[in-house]
Amino acid sequence: MSLSADRLTRAYRNGFLPGSRRTVFRDLSLTIRPGETFGLMGNSGAGKSTLGRVIAGLEPPTAGRVCFHGRDTALMNRSEYRAFRRSVQVMFQDPSAAFNPKKTIGTSYMEVLDLIGTPRPAQKAVIAGILESVGLSGELLGRYPHQISGGQSQRLALGRILLLDPEYIVLDEPTSALDVSVQAQILHLLKELQSERGIGYLFISHDEAVVRFMASRVGRIEDGRLVIEGEA
Repeated sequence: MSLSADRLTRAYRNGFLPGSRRTVFRDLSLTIRPGETFGLMGNSGAGKSTLGRVIAGLEPPTAGRVCFHGRDTALMNRSEYRAFRRSVQVMFQDPSAAFNPKKTIGTSYMEVLDLIGTPRPAQKAVIAGILESVGLSGELLGRYPHQISGGQSQRLALGRILLLDPEYIVLDEPTSALDVSVQAQILHLLKELQSERGIGYLFISHDEAVVRFMASRVGRIEDGRLVIEGEA
C-alpha cells in the first residue's frame, strides 16, 4: 500500500506581524509505492526537508493530507497513528542525532526493542541480525556515539531504524556529510536493503547525480510547487 501526499501546503507565521505567513510549499501531491524510491530535489530552503517531516508525521500540514494505506493520517485513531509512525521513519543527515551521547549504541538499540515489546531474551539475536544486514560487527555496541566514524554512525542509525521494520524511510540528505567512497557504500547498502525488504524511500538531496542513481522517479520543488520529472 502506498504513502501519499495529497495537495499539501505548509506555511509558518512570518515574524510578529498578525496574519502574516510564509508559505514553504503549496498544493503539493506525490505518491511513493512499496519498494520504490522517489527522489526529491530542490535548492536550499526550497522545502524538501519540511515536506519529508510532514509526510513522516513529524509536523502537521497547514492544508491537504498525508495518506498511508489509503487512510488520512489526521483521521486515524491512536493505535492506527502509532502504527503509521512506526512504519514511516526518517534518516537525517546527522546520524548522531539518533543516539543519546551518554549511552552506548547497544543500550540505544535495546531501548528501541523495549519500546516495541521485543522480549529481552530475543533482543541479542535481533540486534545481531540487524548489524549483519548493515555490514557491522557487534563490537560497536559497547561504544558511545563519539567513538565511531561517520560511515559507521550512518550505518548504525540505519540499523536502529530497521529494528522497527519500517515500510517507508524518508532519507533526508543521508550521505551529504560523508566522503565520496563512504557515500557510495551507503547508497549501495540502501539499494540492497530496499531489494531485500521492499522498503519505499523518499530520497531527499541537492545532489542530482546521487538522486538519479537512487531514484526510479524524480521531482523538484521550485517556487513552492512540485515539478515531477518522471523516470530518473
